Amino acid sequence: MSQPVPPRPGQGAQKARLAEILRVDQAGELAAVHIYRGQQAVMRNAPGRQRIADQLGEMEGHEQVHLSRFNELLGERQVRPTLMSPVWRAAAFALGAGTALLGEKAAHACTEAVETVIEQHYAGQIAELEARDPALAAELSQFRDDELHHKDIAIGEGALEAPAYPLLSAVIRAGCRAAIKISEKI
Repeated sequence: MSQPVPPRPGQGAQKARLAEILRVDQAGELAAVHIYRGQQAVMRNAPGRQRIADQLGEMEGHEQVHLSRFNELLGERQVRPTLMSPVWRAAAFALGAGTALLGEKAAHACTEAVETVIEQHYAGQIAELEARDPALAAELSQFRDDELHHKDIAIGEGALEAPAYPLLSAVIRAGCRAAIKISEKI
C-alpha cells in the first residue's frame, strides 16, 4: 500500500505536490478510458460478447466522468497534463485490446490488476490530502470507490481464473506503477 508522501520542503512545495497528484490522476483516468475502449473494440465484434461489451462501456463511462473532473481540475489549478498522454493513450488502448483478444477473463484480469494499483494509489493520496485539501480528498474517495466497484465486477467475472493470471497481473501492475512515477514528473 502506498504511504502518504509528505510535501517537499521549500516554497511552492505543496503546490508542486498537488500538481503531481492531479497530473498523474488525470493520466490514469485517461488510460482507463482507453483500456476500456480497446477492450470494447474487440468484444463488440465478437459473437456472444455483447453483454461484456456493454459492461465495459458502463465502466468506461465512470472513468470518463473521472477524467472530465480531472481535466477541470487541471484547468482550475493551472496544472499541465503529463507529456506522456499520447503514449499512455496508445499503450492503454493496446493493453485493453490485447487482453480482450486473450478472452473475457483476461480482460477482467486487466481491470482487476489496474484497479488494485489505483485503489492503493488513491488511498495514499487521500491520506495525504485529508488535512490540506479535504474537498479533493473526498472526490478522490468517491473515485476510489468507483474503482473498487470495477475491481469487484472483474473478480466476479472470473479475473482470477484468467490464463497465466499471476504473470499477466504482475506485468500489468508493474506497468501501472511505472506509469504513475513517470506521469508525476513528466
